[in-house]
Amino acid sequence: MSFTGKVKEELSGVISGAQHCRVAEIAAIVSMCGNIIITETDRYIIKVYTENISVARKFCSLVKKSFKISPEVSVRNSGRSGKSRTYTVVIKKHEDSKKILLATKLMDHYGNIEENMSITDNIVIMKNCCKRAFIRGAFLSTGSMTDPNKSYHFEIVCNCEEKADQIVKILKIFNVDAKIVARKGYFVVYIKEGERIVDVLNVMEAHVSLMEFENIRILKDMSNYYNRQVNCETANIKKTVTTAVRQIEAIKYIEDTTGIDYLPDNLREIAIVRMENPDTPLKDLGELLSTPIGKSGVNHRLRKICEIAEELKGHN
Repeated sequence: MSFTGKVKEELSGVISGAQHCRVAEIAAIVSMCGNIIITETDRYIIKVYTENISVARKFCSLVKKSFKISPEVSVRNSGRSGKSRTYTVVIKKHEDSKKILLATKLMDHYGNIEENMSITDNIVIMKNCCKRAFIRGAFLSTGSMTDPNKSYHFEIVCNCEEKADQIVKILKIFNVDAKIVARKGYFVVYIKEGERIVDVLNVMEAHVSLMEFENIRILKDMSNYYNRQVNCETANIKKTVTTAVRQIEAIKYIEDTTGIDYLPDNLREIAIVRMENPDTPLKDLGELLSTPIGKSGVNHRLRKICEIAEELKGHN
C-alpha cells in the first residue's frame, strides 16, 4: 500500500464524536469529490466519486452516524487493465439529500446550491476542531503524499482557486504554510517541507502516519548528516593527498635540477622530512624538525618550496 493509502486508511477510522465536526468533514468530501444533481422535477441527488474504498467507507459512516441515512454504493472497474476501481456513493432520496446539503451549508434555504468559501463567517468551519475535520475530508477526497523515503510532498487538488485559497487559509490558522500552483485546469495546494507535512498530519489527526513519517525523516536526516561528514572527510583527505604529492614532486624537481642544497637550511630540512614522511600530516611534520614549528609554519615553508620549483621550471 502506498503511503497515501496508509494515511487515508488511518483517517477513514477517525470518526469525530461531535456532530458539527462530522458535518464539516461531510461538507469537504461533497465539495471536493461530489456532484449535486438537480432533476427535472427539482429533486436533489448527491453523488460522491472516489477511487479509494477507504474514502467511500468513511463517507458512508459519517452520513449514517450524523443523519441516520444509509447511502448506496456502486463499484465500477476502470482503466485499461480493468484493475482500477471507482466507487460511487449515492444519496438518492430528495429529502435525505436536502437534509445533508442544508446541514453542510452547500444549499441555502431557497434551494440554491452554493458554498461559502470564507473561513471567518462560515458556520460549518467556525470551530478549530471543525477546521481539522474539513482538512481531513479534503485530503481524503483529493489529497496525496509522496513516499517520504523518496521525497517530501503533500498536496490537495481543488477544482477552483477559491477552494484552494480557503484550504490554505485554514492551514495557516494551524501555523502550516502551504502554497498553490495551477496544474492542468486545477489548483493544487501543496507542501514540500518535511516539518510542515508533519504539522498537517497532526492537524488531520493522522497520528500513526505522523510517527511513521517522523521516523523516516529522522533516519534520512541522520543518513544525510553522516553522508555529508564522510564526503567532507573524503574531500579533505583528497585535498591533503593532492597537496602532498605536489610538494614531493616540487622537492624532487629541485633535487634533480639544482640539488637539494640549493634550498636554504630551513627549507632544506623540511624538504628532507617531507620526502621521508610522504603521508604524515603537516602538524606532525613540524614536530619532526630540529626546532619544532606549527602547522602554519610547515605549510608556509612547503609552499615556498613549490614556488621555488615553479621559478626553476620557468628558467628551464
